[in-house]
Amino acid sequence: MHHVSLMFPQDAAHTPSLIRAKYRAISVLIGLVTLASLSAPLLSQDDEEGHGPPPLAIGAAAPDFCLSGVDGQNHCLKDYASAKALMIAFLCNHCPTSQLYETRVKQIVDDYKGRGVAVVAIEPNNPNAVRLDEMGYTDVGDSFEEMKIRAEYRHFNFPYLYDGEDQKISNMYGPTATPHVFIFDAQRKLRYEGRIDNNPREPLVTRRDARLALDALLADKAVTITKTPSVGCSTKWLYKEEGRREEMAEIEKRSVTLKAASADDLKALRKNSTGKLLLVDFWATWCGPCRKELPEFETMYRMYGHRAFDLVTVSINYPDEKPGVEKVLNAEHATSTNLILGSTDIYAQLAAFDPEWSAAVPYTLLIRPDGTVAYKVQSTNVDPLQLKRLIIANLADDDYIGHQAYWKTLVEAKK
Repeated sequence: MHHVSLMFPQDAAHTPSLIRAKYRAISVLIGLVTLASLSAPLLSQDDEEGHGPPPLAIGAAAPDFCLSGVDGQNHCLKDYASAKALMIAFLCNHCPTSQLYETRVKQIVDDYKGRGVAVVAIEPNNPNAVRLDEMGYTDVGDSFEEMKIRAEYRHFNFPYLYDGEDQKISNMYGPTATPHVFIFDAQRKLRYEGRIDNNPREPLVTRRDARLALDALLADKAVTITKTPSVGCSTKWLYKEEGRREEMAEIEKRSVTLKAASADDLKALRKNSTGKLLLVDFWATWCGPCRKELPEFETMYRMYGHRAFDLVTVSINYPDEKPGVEKVLNAEHATSTNLILGSTDIYAQLAAFDPEWSAAVPYTLLIRPDGTVAYKVQSTNVDPLQLKRLIIANLADDDYIGHQAYWKTLVEAKK
């Protein structure tokens, strides 16, 4: 900001000519300030208010797009020119609400594919703008590669397109959350935007808004309710990358602790009386595979740790090797519960945890609150994707009733 002062002789300040000159100068100054403000970069609503652009207005033409799909093809608006109606659904991987609607979107595709309706899904989130503690209900994030994983796992029957890199297309449509749908008529004018139906819990649905809009358009009738709110996870616009950086900085500030564990401690650990789903990782500093998978476990802890989940790492190094163990844990910012064997009688301690264990590491178990084992792998690295899915499927519903059953059904179906 440049400040300009106008100086006038005090003894002549009230003469008519000087008054006129003063006001002319002020007018010029106002004009210059206005011109400067117009030529300066304009702040978007996103910049000014901390949230994304407004949704596309009803009656507006569909913004053009050409985006990469998980099928390896580019998909453009013109590719669907022959469709009588076009539904563009903004979905993502990490959001539990979006996950619960995946089946419903697939069903819409099946039910309307013979009626001239095209359905396209766009993933709007920048993956680096999603905090790890926002991923407590998912197996994968919102990157393009992870979209491919989700689409294959869930057998998506619709194009799934990525816009998370620059969010250019999403900024033109303005999805406020995932899921959020935009339905266009044959002339590609927007006739409905908002929710898919009126309840994320499918048994409680009483109004299927997206289907009603499609039915109206196919019957050449006006859509009666053109705009609805859409419950879901807020769109992760680029500015939210700062939140992810702040989260990691906070994690790195936390202290890392390492405690000695007795045989009785390990017996109690195996019984799991914590009331939580417990991931236990036995490892050693000299074990290459152990060191390789340790960062994966810490990421899982950061994802699911705010729920009824805990991670305990147990180093089978000798007690006098504690400094080396601490060095590794500090390098990984391992803020979970970390134990080291408290005695040189290592075999007795390992047998206290599991008498059937051969003592080879890595040794990883996922133990339910009732003490039963949901997952066990010995002498080889875990499959992180499989383990994450089992964690979600075994985490009791807390603030999202129905999510565990959803994932448990998926995991059981893949066996």
